[in-house]
Amino acid sequence: MDRYARWNALLELLTNSGRVTVEDAAERLGVSQATIRRDFDQLAQQQMITRTRGGAVANGVSYDLPLRYKTAKHSAEKQRIGAAAAALVAPGMVVALNGGTTTTEVARALAVRPELAGTPDGAQLTVVTNALNIANELLVRSRMKIVVTGGVVRPQSFELIGPLAGGILRDVTLDIALLGADAIDVVLGPAAHNEGEAAMNNLMVARARQVVIIADSSKLGERAFARICPIERVDILVTDAGASDDTVASFEAAGIRVIRV
Repeated sequence: MDRYARWNALLELLTNSGRVTVEDAAERLGVSQATIRRDFDQLAQQQMITRTRGGAVANGVSYDLPLRYKTAKHSAEKQRIGAAAAALVAPGMVVALNGGTTTTEVARALAVRPELAGTPDGAQLTVVTNALNIANELLVRSRMKIVVTGGVVRPQSFELIGPLAGGILRDVTLDIALLGADAIDVVLGPAAHNEGEAAMNNLMVARARQVVIIADSSKLGERAFARICPIERVDILVTDAGASDDTVASFEAAGIRVIRV
């Protein structure tokens, strides 16, 4: 288990129990106590946890981890979700992508589809994104037209947010918005931990003909701080096979097409 995977596991333990000792964490993760102490010290330096004598306590009930720490979590599911979401895209479309590990997988799946780079009649895929890492993924691996919004970079997600970021989105028309979310509730809709990211996502929703929320099953039925849009605005939910039949049925009853992979 690499460092980022350990940190994810430690933060999940703290989310569930609120407190964990060095001994218990070492036993659960199968590593030495010295390794756990170093992990706790590093997480505390980043203000993700609070160190205590012999262990650590959680700083809050949920964590907005930096993107680089999320990549090991549900990776296989996210790759399948990414491929399924990318399959919804046709040549010539204008597509919006926000930031996140799952939408990064969407971008990678789009990049390996040569027919999206251009057709005989000149129909080229256009991707509008506020995520610098996704723009880079597509720029170096494809010949699509890439449009990047302005704004201030949020280091945790590599997303551009703030008042400067909205200008471009208000002046474009999108065929489809493929949006990752930190949580999606069948009543409250999709949401993000950060209000700036949610505001950018909301602008994408407003300009899109079709809205697709991309979320692994661990995020279904959950809530986060800032709502992206009402549930009525969501057309399709792409998730993984871990989503229960009851959960899927509740979203379908709300008028949402659910793709489970």
